[in-house]
Amino acid sequence: MNTAVGKDTMDLNPPPAPHAPRTVSVTYAGGDERRGPLTMGQANMIRCILRDDPEHINNHDVWAIPAGTAVDAAIDALRILALRHEGLRTTFPHAPGTAPVEQVVAAEGTFTVTVVDHTESPEEPARYAESVARAARAGRFALDREFPLRISLLTIGGVPVHAALASSHAVTDGSALAVLREEFLALLAGEELPPPASFAPLDLAAQEASPTGKRKSEASLRYWERIIRTEPQEMFAEPRAAGADGRARQLTLRSGRGARALAAAAGRIGNPEATVLLAAWCALVAHRSGQDSCVTAVPTSNRFHPTIARSVNTLSQDALLCLDVRVPSFDTLVRKTWGAALNAYRHSQFDSVRLWEMIDRVTGERGSHFARDVVFNDVSVLPATFLSTSPQESGAAELDLTWGPFQALPTRMLAFTYETAPQLHISLWADPALFTPDEAEGFLTGLVRLLEAATTRDVPLDSLTGVTGVRPAVRGPDWTRVNGCWVSPSTVRDALGAAVGGLPVHIATDAEGSDLVAYIARGSTALTPTGVHKALMAVLPAHGGTGVIAPARYVLVESPPAERDRSDAWHRLPILEEGTGRSRQVRHEH
Repeated sequence: MNTAVGKDTMDLNPPPAPHAPRTVSVTYAGGDERRGPLTMGQANMIRCILRDDPEHINNHDVWAIPAGTAVDAAIDALRILALRHEGLRTTFPHAPGTAPVEQVVAAEGTFTVTVVDHTESPEEPARYAESVARAARAGRFALDREFPLRISLLTIGGVPVHAALASSHAVTDGSALAVLREEFLALLAGEELPPPASFAPLDLAAQEASPTGKRKSEASLRYWERIIRTEPQEMFAEPRAAGADGRARQLTLRSGRGARALAAAAGRIGNPEATVLLAAWCALVAHRSGQDSCVTAVPTSNRFHPTIARSVNTLSQDALLCLDVRVPSFDTLVRKTWGAALNAYRHSQFDSVRLWEMIDRVTGERGSHFARDVVFNDVSVLPATFLSTSPQESGAAELDLTWGPFQALPTRMLAFTYETAPQLHISLWADPALFTPDEAEGFLTGLVRLLEAATTRDVPLDSLTGVTGVRPAVRGPDWTRVNGCWVSPSTVRDALGAAVGGLPVHIATDAEGSDLVAYIARGSTALTPTGVHKALMAVLPAHGGTGVIAPARYVLVESPPAERDRSDAWHRLPILEEGTGRSRQVRHEH
């Protein structure tokens, strides 16, 4: 994923193009032909590719081409990259209606480059190139036969200015595109590239299938299960979350103040800048969401090992960070973050099919719907970063915020950190149902303020509202914390009532006040606790899950009491049947 600040790139008008685009066929030969099983990352992304809208799942990038480069030189560099990286020569054969289970690396082949020539430069060439690249994301890649890059060479008067490309997420992620960009520019500069030092996809697949790799995968599943079973199922469980439409506008921060504050805070506390930034992010997310812990995906973790740091491959498997913020001060949280992050990173290699089977099983037992609400992607620490191609007008900004285009958002809050020096450069996509534009800007500004405060003192975490200006979520008196999650009993009642066909339902808390109990007047129906739970879980994903977790126990009675809103009235009724409704007893691990 690349960035584009300023106005929405899709609204830009292209410059006059007197010549129709021409397609150049590029042939390569001399590679090794290989085949074998998928990597865990490939299997994970292919699962998403076959299910999701291609505009959501495909990647794109823009490569600025040095002045004076000839079209043939740019195309030759692309040919060398295709030969150099097996991932670019990989397809995934499979029968219609099935998912691939193997990958095939071609020794030779052909791909195309679309050359689009213009007589004059667009007003904002980088943003125009961004719009071309973004448009190329439309349309599903044919996994069994299509070259994984759709490349447009944008030229002015026959001279290349930008390469705009979309890529298949089955072959590349954002960091892989950064490696390709870096090598493309090195080739154009006449440099000789050293042999690749990181695993090709088939080599990684072999490592994952080894006994060591299998043990790592099993350990990862156990780690994820503990979090899914005990931690908040949605970070932003609050009334406003129900209004989300799945799209968010990009907000980009560039701040010299933020960079200096981060460096100073890290120096004072004695921890790496990346750890301090992650701690600040988690502290502010947990503060804003009113949670005791921050559960956030940190996808770039897989790239920290030398064997895969520069792999041109998709390594898109989340590390799931769970950070308990119930500590008195920011310094203490930073020190906890280091260990929590390492623990997350160690458990980010797993069989994605088995992971989702586990999530389905555990959420069924817990009675919840796991939401990947928060993603924090710090690519500033990678060997090759993929910085924005947009103009750097705000290069010396002390604190500059700019809005970019809307895009589909499969999560509630997504952040990319592109660099931490000489500026703190972060792009944020925050669900507009949860964050007004002012609140989104206030969140990034608040992050800078927290870092600035941490340069000179240990900031008490109970002072975050005053320090940052970010206020916690507002929940009405109906909301309560149950089984580690914020829950709205009235919303649970409505969801459960709909699931059982409108039968009278009452939601109460148990004697300890830690779990929900559902009373259902089943009348003459044959409803059972198992049937109730199954019906609720069937509607929970469609319901959105906001503020809903299944009751720990279902109590079936014949008819509702006269005073339906009184728990003691329901409690006095004769019980026809009761139980958890689960095939396995509900287990709480606090």
